[in-house]
Amino acid sequence: MRLLRTLVSSSAFALSLVIASGTAAAGEAQKQLTSESVIEAVMKRGKLKVGMSTFVPWAMRNKKGELIGFEIDVAKKLAADLEVEIEFVPTAWSGIIPALIAGKFDVVIGGMSVTPKRNITVNFSAPYAHSGIGIVANKKLAGELKWPDGYNNPKVTFTCRRGATPCTHTQKLFPKAKLRQFDDNSLVLQEVVNGNAHAVLASFPSPTF
Repeated sequence: MRLLRTLVSSSAFALSLVIASGTAAAGEAQKQLTSESVIEAVMKRGKLKVGMSTFVPWAMRNKKGELIGFEIDVAKKLAADLEVEIEFVPTAWSGIIPALIAGKFDVVIGGMSVTPKRNITVNFSAPYAHSGIGIVANKKLAGELKWPDGYNNPKVTFTCRRGATPCTHTQKLFPKAKLRQFDDNSLVLQEVVNGNAHAVLASFPSPTF
């Protein structure tokens, strides 16, 4: 396995709890959500439905298949404070906001950057944690590239998780480079490790290989 290196941090984002906005267009499920507060609906039901996507090391499964990680702990703490049960609804990250608006769950608890575009359709809580974005590169493929101009090259391939902020950052910072998108975050890093891509913009902390 080729070693990876972590370079400079490029930007910061907040991990936020996301609640369906009353101005978002939706069907009957959305109307029900917006006719009363999300908290009222959760309390009446006695269960908090949490939309989430696995994202090592914040949300993942252990060897027993159980969900663990910081975001899982945050969700469980919120349910405990509300004195309700909790149900996790695993959802592809690229479709998690549409699923929230459709009323498939009450909240999204995950490392979602607060952006103007997202804020049009969903409401963010105050951030409960902060992270940053850096670059992880394959030493053999990217070892001779100069930072950052050398990465903005048609011969350079980046990976990213579909629908995640690093995809947008990669396209903006390195428009000439190729970008391969995956739904599974583990594949995003594995492709770099295997030498099938030069680098990935990754949220900190990232696993060490």
